[in-house]
Amino acid sequence: MEETRIIAFAFESPFSLEAHFGNRYALYSVPTRDYLLIRLKAGGAPRIRAPLNVCLVIDRSGSMEGEPLEYTKKACAYVVDLLEPQDVLSIVAFAEDVNVIMPPRKVVNKELIKTHIMRLEVGDTTNLYDGLMVGGNQVKSLPLSNYTNRVLLFTDGEPTTGIKDYPTITQLAGSLRESGIKVTALGFGLEYNEELLVGIAKRGGGNYYYISRPELIQEVFRREMESLLTVAARNPKVKVRLSRWVRARDVLGYDAEYKGRDVEVQLVDLERGASISLLMELELEPRPAGTYRIARVEVESDDIKDKLAEDVVVDFVEDVALIQEGVNEIVKREWEAKQTARSIEKTLMAMKTQAISTAAAVAELERTKIFLREQGRLEEAQEVEQAIESLKKGTSLEAEKTLVGTIYKMDIGKKKEEAK
Repeated sequence: MEETRIIAFAFESPFSLEAHFGNRYALYSVPTRDYLLIRLKAGGAPRIRAPLNVCLVIDRSGSMEGEPLEYTKKACAYVVDLLEPQDVLSIVAFAEDVNVIMPPRKVVNKELIKTHIMRLEVGDTTNLYDGLMVGGNQVKSLPLSNYTNRVLLFTDGEPTTGIKDYPTITQLAGSLRESGIKVTALGFGLEYNEELLVGIAKRGGGNYYYISRPELIQEVFRREMESLLTVAARNPKVKVRLSRWVRARDVLGYDAEYKGRDVEVQLVDLERGASISLLMELELEPRPAGTYRIARVEVESDDIKDKLAEDVVVDFVEDVALIQEGVNEIVKREWEAKQTARSIEKTLMAMKTQAISTAAAVAELERTKIFLREQGRLEEAQEVEQAIESLKKGTSLEAEKTLVGTIYKMDIGKKKEEAK
């Protein structure tokens, strides 16, 4: 019998917190390793959203000439139509140099803003670092309270001028996040560096998208804006206060900050109708038999006044049979999902190094797709199916970019909840 501890909140709370340990029992006489699952769930009901402070950072290098740039303009104009007068928008374009097409302003005169967008013209090379830096500075220049701050970086190529090294660019995204600005990375076509863009999204706390064709640019911009317009928890942070004789060994998929017996993890924003799951591996030292609190989970967010908290309790026993009975299936399934992400990553690396044939890669991914469907992860299963179809068509680069996004999504633990 598994034990689930769920917190009930006042009506103003936009999300709930669940804390599950991998087993309700542990042997008192030997060290125990297991996983603590922390899950935030946002309801699907509409609520008053925070206004947005968004900067569109658009690649206008020479490879964007023609349809790609025209569809990008339409996508940017679509973003304008979705925004309200209280929202703030700025637009930056980069090629070999960086231009502020429009400084931050309230979205009041939409037709004027669209006129600025239509002036975008292609340049030559790709100065991605400076484009991202200038875009972040636009959002920073208006330090508005209670706003959702986001940079949307759109590119179709690797950095070819300015600062080009991976660590410096991703560090910039991390510093923007520390200042309260999340960075979403949108990659178009087959020439951009997917590892770099995923690194930007991960350090920047935003989303990652792969856009295969020009006509899909507007649809992906729509998905990102829908995410921004339905944010239920901004800048959620989890703090796990570990009790004596308990040690954190790892936090899967996230960078954690360790402060004595406290472990802090900054999560990505959570949208309505979605959840975020965090897995932390703990080691429990032996102790006298009895019931002990092993951790206290606290969550804070820009959208709640007080921290949400829950104690995690384990019964330390002598009976080995109880261990088998006490397995928490919810934690087990989440751990299996993390292992699936590692399996996809292994297949991806084998594809990149040509260590396996296309047929073998397809067979591995077919098994992964079936497992994801069984787990109810239909969005990820669909992405794996898209990668399989790309491999069958001989477009392995397209498959790689799709799978990188699937791995990232599973690592950060974000999932759309099924409608009840």
